[in-house]
Amino acid sequence: MVRKINNPKIIIRVRIMNEKIMVVDDEENFLELVTKVLRRKGFEVVAAQDGMECLEKIREEKPDLILMDMMMPGMNGKETVKKIRETPGMKDVKIIFLTVVRISYIGKDVLKELNISDYVIKPFENEDLIQRIMKVLED
Repeated sequence: MVRKINNPKIIIRVRIMNEKIMVVDDEENFLELVTKVLRRKGFEVVAAQDGMECLEKIREEKPDLILMDMMMPGMNGKETVKKIRETPGMKDVKIIFLTVVRISYIGKDVLKELNISDYVIKPFENEDLIQRIMKVLED
């Protein structure tokens, strides 16, 4: 039986996940796990294992959001973000830092200077990450 609901207070929001997210992390298992979680939620995902690979892929892929590990060998997260901001069309791309250190160690001034949308401390619950991503994408 189908019932029609005539209640103007009920609002149904449907969000179609067609955003592209780039995940940048040097830990292969972590990268695979986050990629699977995001794909299950309907996101298109591009993976990169370091800052250089991120910069190579970013011009072609043009992600809507980047999840960036802060501590990577070679070019770390902060250095990579500075280069991303210099890339045509990527000056305002939304970036969430993934880090094992407290933000007080990094400094909120650094996050502001790099125009970082948010940060998530590892380890985290998958649903917490998804909620943070959704909030950043909606802003």
